[in-house]
Amino acid sequence: MPDSAAHPARQYKYYDFIMAAFVVVLLCSNFIGAAKQATLALPWIGNVTFGAGILFFPISYFFGDVLTEVYGYARDRRCVWAGFTALLFASVMAWVVVELPAADTAFMKDYQVHLAGVFGNAWRIALASMLAFWAGSFANSFVLAKMKVFTQGKWLWTRTIGSTAVGELVDSSLFYFIAFYGIWATDDIVKVAIIQYILKTSWEIIATPLTYAMVGFLKRKEHEDFYDRATNFNPFRLES
Repeated sequence: MPDSAAHPARQYKYYDFIMAAFVVVLLCSNFIGAAKQATLALPWIGNVTFGAGILFFPISYFFGDVLTEVYGYARDRRCVWAGFTALLFASVMAWVVVELPAADTAFMKDYQVHLAGVFGNAWRIALASMLAFWAGSFANSFVLAKMKVFTQGKWLWTRTIGSTAVGELVDSSLFYFIAFYGIWATDDIVKVAIIQYILKTSWEIIATPLTYAMVGFLKRKEHEDFYDRATNFNPFRLES
């Protein structure tokens, strides 16, 4: 198995596509659905309230697991920083667009109200997203990489579920309190954060067959199955 302090300089066929998909999912889930509380009536459980972005945000952890498992922690680290930078740019852009004076027309005055309602809190959501995503993603990747070495590459499901459980705990503990403390009732924040954590972790369990399929496909096509035995896990290091 490949094992070195630094990744060999080589090109991959699918790595860039997965990075792009990772960043797109991250942006959309944090800016389109994060601020909305949705409620569904589930059989035998009753009404369950959750952040709408939860339906799609776990896909970013799915990609993170795949990236670390196939390409190693260092290459997943580059994707995390790409996502972090994209969130930073999106938050600055949202702030500029909201703050620009609207044209003096009836339509734009009404539109400005709705725009501010959707993106006016974007700076705070973005800050929460960036901090929670950054900490949670690195925790997820670190745990998976260490578990892969410890299990000698066996029992992939233990790594994907175990690392997600840790990463999502960090993410859920940070995001909703930073983004919505003082806006939502504290009870709602705690309730949504707990439900978010349970649902996201459950999503990873359900997605296990898909994870196996994608990991197997990429390992065959890329001829890569990296083990982070001598990796520098410093999250601020960008070199592979």
